[in-house]
Amino acid sequence: MGSKNKLRRFRENEGFSNVVQPSREELTDQEYPLKGSWGKDFFKNEKPIVLELGCGKGEYSVALAQANPDKNFIGIDIKGARFWRGAKTALEEGLGNVGFIRTQIELIDRLFEDGEVEEIWITFPDPQIKYKRTKHRLTNAEFLQKYKKILKPEGVVNLKTDSEFMHGYTLGLLHGEGHEVLHANHNVYKNEYSPKEVTGIQTFYEKQYLEQGKPITYIQFKIK
Repeated sequence: MGSKNKLRRFRENEGFSNVVQPSREELTDQEYPLKGSWGKDFFKNEKPIVLELGCGKGEYSVALAQANPDKNFIGIDIKGARFWRGAKTALEEGLGNVGFIRTQIELIDRLFEDGEVEEIWITFPDPQIKYKRTKHRLTNAEFLQKYKKILKPEGVVNLKTDSEFMHGYTLGLLHGEGHEVLHANHNVYKNEYSPKEVTGIQTFYEKQYLEQGKPITYIQFKIK
């Protein structure tokens, strides 16, 4: 994407009613105004809140919102020029139950109050295979504790990935730390028990992975 296109998308995002772009200082130096009141003040309702972390173009967040009008969805990514597409689509289709936040995922506990979130989706994250990149892996032990803090006691996390490494790493960590694995398989399209939200929504990149013959894996778990 050219720099002109990126700048145009950044400018458009600023005017979108469904996009929030807090600065790092706003999140670290003070209490963020929407923390604890996303339902009341952002969505203007009290429906359960579901997050998609590393939402990319926002396709999954938008599709989940279309399929579940009884819930609110928030896609989070540091790359606003990417989720511009999802935000624009949601506005064009009048989807009032989906929004987007441009921020770093490590600041998630600054954005949401304890127990404010019902469910988290992590879709096709960068597996950060090199050892020195472990701290950026979205299912590492530190991130799991941040998720636990903002999730309701019975809240769940979903990981959907084409990376066997990420799937294996996450399963090993979950079992090693004593978390509760609710559902896990190595190929969602060959497993009749895969939830409809897993097989019924395909992102642009997922379709490419499937064309390459890559299996798509899935884990759903609770953090203890």
